[in-house]
Amino acid sequence: MALSFTVSTTIPAGKETIYNAWLDSKQHALMIGTGSAIGSHKVGDTFMAHDGYITGTNDELVPYSKIVQRWRSTEFKESDEDSVITVTFEDASGGTLVTLIHSNLPPHGMQYETGWVIHYFEPMKEYFGDGR
Repeated sequence: MALSFTVSTTIPAGKETIYNAWLDSKQHALMIGTGSAIGSHKVGDTFMAHDGYITGTNDELVPYSKIVQRWRSTEFKESDEDSVITVTFEDASGGTLVTLIHSNLPPHGMQYETGWVIHYFEPMKEYFGDGR
């Protein structure tokens, strides 16, 4: 049975700023503090993050509201199906409520729940908290 989880937090920036940074190569790398990322604002295009540890494809993009991506890490077996992340952005007091649902994960997939917090949400709060 495929695994799934939901994580969310408030990021101190507007929806448009966070959405655009998520899909932009340079801004994505800067907001999560890694050396390289490749992003795109087009459905069907591929992406890469964390220096190649994460790869996938944009499945649905609703400007400033939702991003749906097929997602996998280098820890996935070749036989594992892609997982799916759905990221939503909602106005909230102090910024934007970012909610991430990660579904269709392989048996080892629950490790990514903590990973999203440590490697995405915490660096994003710091990055956008600097007034960007």
